[in-house]
Amino acid sequence: MGNGTQRPVAVVTGAAGGIGAAVVRALAERGTAVAAVDRDAEALGVAADKLAADGLTVLPLEADVAAAEEAEAVAAAAEERLGPLEYLVNAAGVLRLGASWKLTAEEWETTFGANASGVFNMARAVVPRMLPRKRGAIVTVASNAAGTARMAMGAYSASKAAAVMYTKCLGLELAEHGIRCNVVAPGSTDTPMLRSMWGPGAGPEATLDGDPGRYRVGIPMRRLGVPEDTASSVVFLLSEESAHITMQTLTVDGGATLGA
Repeated sequence: MGNGTQRPVAVVTGAAGGIGAAVVRALAERGTAVAAVDRDAEALGVAADKLAADGLTVLPLEADVAAAEEAEAVAAAAEERLGPLEYLVNAAGVLRLGASWKLTAEEWETTFGANASGVFNMARAVVPRMLPRKRGAIVTVASNAAGTARMAMGAYSASKAAAVMYTKCLGLELAEHGIRCNVVAPGSTDTPMLRSMWGPGAGPEATLDGDPGRYRVGIPMRRLGVPEDTASSVVFLLSEESAHITMQTLTVDGGATLGA
């Protein structure tokens, strides 16, 4: 990965756990210097210590990407301490469950702040630093729920749909500058976010089987995703192996959306 003359530098948000942490490790193991960003300072520190113990180059940066000034500070610190920014991975996300008309304004705003505004804020901070070099790649980790209606997930689905279309519009505008923008859309992945949705009678088997009463099919491949599944797809879309791919969505859900 990278331009072959120096170690590439990536900024990864939502880096303290789940898919974000898997992306950080996958990139670092391939020789990328990673600025790992999360608002949970304690969890981020634990994750960064584990990576450092394995000899990987990771710079932990505490920030809430829903705040524009914090996103700008992250980009500035990453570039100053690691070098020119080549990759951005938007993996930060939150989930607020509830009937769409019963969600509070705070739940809606918090969801959009992390899932949509965070992507916008990071792009505004990182893209101007990529433009002079006429190279770079951005991947937004969205969800298969961005294109498939889900009960009790109105804010989450809508915010991820916004992030998807923003990323594709960004990709159109940046194509002539040599910067590619793509989306990875995971389905049910074994992370703390997924486990927070499980309750009595709802667990791994129920996720695999689906729920006709909630208009949700199961997973044809009969296994939950793991964070590394999504991380591998992110790495591919950042790499030169996907040099002619931009404005695309790669769905990683074991067939749960039936190829739609």
